[in-house]
Amino acid sequence: MNCIEKILASHAGKQTVSPDDIIEVDLDYVMSNDACTVLAIDVFKKELKAEKVFDPEKLVMFMDHYTPSSSIDAAKVHRKMREFAHEQGLRNLYDGAGICHQLMIERHVQPGQVIIGADSHTCSYGSLGALATGMGSTDVAIAWQQGKIWMKVPHTLKIDVTGKWPKAVYAKDLMLKVVGELTASGATYKALYFTGEAIEALSISGRTTLCNMAIETGAKFAYISPDKKTAEYLDRIGRAQEFCFENEQDTGNFESTVHIDVSTLTPQIARPGRVDDVCNIDTLKGTKVDELFLGACTNGSFDDLAVAAQILKNRTIAPSVRMLVTPASIDIYLQAINAGFIETFIKSGAMVNHPGCSACFGGSGGILGPKEVLLSTANRNFKGRVGSSESEIYLASPAVIAASAITGTITDPREV
Repeated sequence: MNCIEKILASHAGKQTVSPDDIIEVDLDYVMSNDACTVLAIDVFKKELKAEKVFDPEKLVMFMDHYTPSSSIDAAKVHRKMREFAHEQGLRNLYDGAGICHQLMIERHVQPGQVIIGADSHTCSYGSLGALATGMGSTDVAIAWQQGKIWMKVPHTLKIDVTGKWPKAVYAKDLMLKVVGELTASGATYKALYFTGEAIEALSISGRTTLCNMAIETGAKFAYISPDKKTAEYLDRIGRAQEFCFENEQDTGNFESTVHIDVSTLTPQIARPGRVDDVCNIDTLKGTKVDELFLGACTNGSFDDLAVAAQILKNRTIAPSVRMLVTPASIDIYLQAINAGFIETFIKSGAMVNHPGCSACFGGSGGILGPKEVLLSTANRNFKGRVGSSESEIYLASPAVIAASAITGTITDPREV
C-alpha cells in the first residue's frame, strides 16, 4: 500500500485496502461552515431524527463566508448555527476568526487523520499529512450522528516535482500548471500525492496552496508526506506531536506519475470561466483589471502577504484599480501587523479586510459589477462567482496580484 492507502486502512480497521474498495472509515473531525451547515442541521434533525452528535469535540463549525453577517439571511444562518452548537455542547465554533481551512490547519489537523468537511477545498489538510475531502451536507449530517462515513479507496496519481524554484514563481503557479495539464476532470475521484525536491523546499503554506486546489482536477484527496518542516510547524504553533516520517516516494501503488521541473516554470494565469484554462503570463500581459484580491484559503497565508508586501513596499497601486487584502486568519493578521505588512498595504492604497473568505466567494464584499475584471489569488474563477455574471475573473499568484496592482494591468512580477 502507499501512504494514503495505509491511513485509510487504519481508519477502516483493516490490514490492507486496495483502489476501488468500498470502506467505512472512522473520522477524526467533521468540519462545516456557514455556506452549508444549515442544510446539514436540517437533515440531522428532520431526516435522521438524530438527537446527539457522536462527539461534540470532533465537530468544528465556522462562520467565514458571510461574516460579519452580510444580509438578513446570513444573520439567520449564523443564529441557527449558534443555537445548534449550544444544543449539542460544541466547543469548536468560530465566528470571524478566519477561513475554515486555515483555522483547521492552525488549530486541529494532525498528520495521519481522516477528516471530511462540507466544503470542496477541505482537501487542503493534506499539507499536514492528513486525508481530508469535501462531502455534501447529507453525508456531513450522517457523520455527525455516526462518526464514520463510507468511501471508495481512490487510485493515486504521483506528482513528482523536481528542480529549483525560479525567482517570482510560487506554489500557485505550480498548481495552476498541474490543473491545466490534468484538466478539471483529469483526476476525478483520485488522490494526488505530491513529492520531490521542489515539494520538500516548500513551506507548509505553499504545500497548502497545492493541496487546496487539488479539487480543481476532480481529486478526492491531496497528500504530502509529513517531514521535519511539518514537525517544526506544529511545534511553532504549539501543537507538537511525535510521528514517524515515512518516505513513500518510491514505494506503494501509484496509477501513474506526472513529472514537472519547476526550474522551467514561469508565472501562470487561469483565464476567466475555467480553472484549467491556464497559460503563461506573457500571453496576458497588459490585460486591464479593475479589482485585485489577495487572500482566500488558497493564498491568504503570512508567506503570501509577505511576497505581496515586498513588492508593494514604498509603492502605490494604480488609481484605476482597487485592491482588497484579506488575511486568512486572525493569527496571520496579527503576524502581518507586527511585520509591518498591513501598514505597507494601507499606504499603497489597498483595503485591508477582516479575516474570512471575502472576495473569493463574494459573500461579504468585493462584489464585481458588469464588465469588471478581477485578478485574484482565489481557487475558482467561475462565471458570476464574485458578483455579476458579466464580470471576468483571472487567477494568479500573490506576486502577480501585487505587481499588477501597481500598473493596473496584468504584469509579470519579475519585471518589478
